Amino acid sequence: MTERIAIIGGGKIGEALLAGLIGAGTPTKDLVVAEKLESRASEIADEYGVLVTDVKTAAESAQYVFLAIKPDAVDSVLRELASAEDNAESERVTVTLVAGIPLARYESALQAGSPVIRVMPNTPMLVNEAMSAVSAGRYVGDEQLSAVVNILKTVGRVAVVPEKQMDAVTAVSGSGPAYVFLLAEAMIDAGVGLGLTRAQASEMAIQTIRGAGVLLSDSGMSPVDLRAAVTSPGGTTAEAIREFEANGLRHAVYQATRACAAASARGGRRVEVEGLASGHAVSDTP
Repeated sequence: MTERIAIIGGGKIGEALLAGLIGAGTPTKDLVVAEKLESRASEIADEYGVLVTDVKTAAESAQYVFLAIKPDAVDSVLRELASAEDNAESERVTVTLVAGIPLARYESALQAGSPVIRVMPNTPMLVNEAMSAVSAGRYVGDEQLSAVVNILKTVGRVAVVPEKQMDAVTAVSGSGPAYVFLLAEAMIDAGVGLGLTRAQASEMAIQTIRGAGVLLSDSGMSPVDLRAAVTSPGGTTAEAIREFEANGLRHAVYQATRACAAASARGGRRVEVEGLASGHAVSDTP
């Protein structure tokens, strides 16, 4: 990979992407990070041996600029990116990992025709097991999209989806890790209630979820078939599944994901309205 990559934001997600790229063999000379907090900038420079600088300087030399920042920092960063465009060495692809902000917001703030790609990652990126969904803006070429997909593959799996599916993506994979963590909490508490120590229950629940995830990923069997394989008629697992169904687990998951998707959609609409109020022209992206 010869293109230079800039990561704007040195938080957990930005650092995870940086570590993944270095682990995949990307030379540190081809990586640059922008981080305004001086102490954090020093930590990253010392740990990874990369240049850490300001947004404008990082963007001017990069072909791919990843925004790993909080939503409330987007406007100020976009202004700095726009000011860097005149000095850019080549066409730059802006890749946003920011939740809830539509492609049109970026396309309207940057130079006309700027390629922008939107990504919804999730927190397993921190251990190189992300599920990232990618949506390309209207000015993105096939080679640019392919390059970004390959970059993101250094920290997990990647799916390309139309932007209109991003709310559903948020509900299933973006917020999905929290659902699993909640299940783990419940299993641990249940184990303690049955007489296990919290340490015992934690080890058993966490390893069970880990192992089940590997089975789901690697066995080639569907969730339905895997569940059936360990659910003997009239057995102990069947009793547990019956209670889950009787207490509405499946319906609760369905309702929770719909609520999450609705919240994501409301957030996107709010961002568009705020963009209009601040003078950014926005429009629907196909």
